[in-house]
Amino acid sequence: MSIYDERPWLSLYDEGMATDIEVEYDNCLEMFKASVGRAADRPLIHYFEKTFTLAEVDRLSDALAVGLRDLGIEHGDRVAVYLQNVPQFLLSMIATWKAGAIMVSVNPMNRQRELELLLGDCDAKVLVTHESLYGEVAASVLPSTSVVAAITTSELDFLDTVPELLSQAVRQRHDGTHDLLELVHEREGRQLEPPTLRAGDVAFLTYTSGTTGPPKGAMNTHGNVVFNSQTYREWCGLNADRDVVLGVAPIFHITGLIGHLGVSMLTPMPLILGYRFDPAVTLELIERHKATFTVGSITVFISLLNHPDAEHRDVSSLTRIWSGGAPIPPATTDAFEQKFGAYIHNIYGLTETTSPSHGVPFEKRAPVDEAYGALSVGVPIFSTVVRIVDEEGNDLPPGEIGEIVTDGPEVVPGYWEKPEETANALPGGALHTGDVGFMDEHGWFYVVDRMKDQINASGYKVWPREVEDVLYEHPAVLEAAVVGVPDPYRGETVKAFVSLRPGQTADEAALVTFCKERMAAYKYPRSVEILTELPKTVTGKVLRRELRANEIAKTGT
Repeated sequence: MSIYDERPWLSLYDEGMATDIEVEYDNCLEMFKASVGRAADRPLIHYFEKTFTLAEVDRLSDALAVGLRDLGIEHGDRVAVYLQNVPQFLLSMIATWKAGAIMVSVNPMNRQRELELLLGDCDAKVLVTHESLYGEVAASVLPSTSVVAAITTSELDFLDTVPELLSQAVRQRHDGTHDLLELVHEREGRQLEPPTLRAGDVAFLTYTSGTTGPPKGAMNTHGNVVFNSQTYREWCGLNADRDVVLGVAPIFHITGLIGHLGVSMLTPMPLILGYRFDPAVTLELIERHKATFTVGSITVFISLLNHPDAEHRDVSSLTRIWSGGAPIPPATTDAFEQKFGAYIHNIYGLTETTSPSHGVPFEKRAPVDEAYGALSVGVPIFSTVVRIVDEEGNDLPPGEIGEIVTDGPEVVPGYWEKPEETANALPGGALHTGDVGFMDEHGWFYVVDRMKDQINASGYKVWPREVEDVLYEHPAVLEAAVVGVPDPYRGETVKAFVSLRPGQTADEAALVTFCKERMAAYKYPRSVEILTELPKTVTGKVLRRELRANEIAKTGT
């Protein structure tokens, strides 16, 4: 028996925390309806000044489900939802389930080529989107896809007053589209026969970011979604009578889908939506609605930390904070706690693990590995076994670096209509993550980096994360990213890209010297480029591949 089968990390769980949990519901719709049954009048969504109760969301999604059926949606069909953080997203998701169909979440930053690729991959039958996105992007794409009907909506729907963030929004109906509110109002009071949904049925497709090739649709099942919604509730100690979720992650993304929508429907508790992340608006919404819990990228918390409004907003209610999706520099957690009084707990997962597979328990603090300067991503969640393996798939002992392999109820069964990719990534049902890390002797896990991002400088292996964490210790550095760039002598060499804190200054020589004094000679960056802002995904991950590609294009190497 391997040490991993014995789950040595269980001793690190909070006192009284369960080590395994049973999935409470067969499917997401049953989970939602149970919450409606016991708390129909409880708020579920706060959208600026508008509040929706569970009963209202149930009633509106009933009518929208009838509308989807009238547009031809049958059991197992795909409904693509191409929206920002607005209530219509949740209404569309629940309505899709009520029609027995599969929701496909689409990044609202996607443009024509990306949207066409995704719609073609999943063969979506209906698209739900903003009026603006339809006109700017979707209208030119849909004729070449399987989509037979487009439902459009506005971010101004349901609002009596226009918030400043949406002051530039314009209502615009498009020929050939169906208005979401009209579909709903014309069918109010009607509902479909409840569909038969099983735990193994696909609840939604979430497309990977495509860092290692074309995006693939991870098949997040109803069982996956219910399990990890429960994980957030139990792991983070959330309570229906106390907690309010701050929706800072994009809800098309797996973090938002589970850590915002799923756990809100399950608990149930209110979810604050604000169209898209804006630090000033977010600080105001925390204060107004007394948000207590959130999970988001560390770039969100860096933005809040450095925004001038943070000095006069009361955010003391926000005490349960987790961050995932991008590395967390220890210096940032320290600065955030010093300013706001709340500790940022690490959490780790992938699209294919339906959000978390690891987390730091609420009453614990993540240790920092001395060799790499990295904060632990925590310990495996309930009912989950995680191994560190070598290139041949053999288990490695504590302290040794290898690939992280995850097996548990949160792991998807595969990718949509991609059996070869499924077999490669999920042999035997366990997910080979492509992330490199290790487990220490106590059971804490650490992510060192992505396998593909390792830099080989004159035969020495350099992990970008380690260099980035040193740069974050410099008082002038706001964000940092490190990549390997071609070098005629060393093969590859280390280059850093940074943005600076407002009002701070630093030049390339100073930053190189700062790292040189703190790192082995082969690790420190030979050059540092200062940018106004680093390129990032919508979820806050810095795009190392874009920086690397730009550098190669500049040098012609």
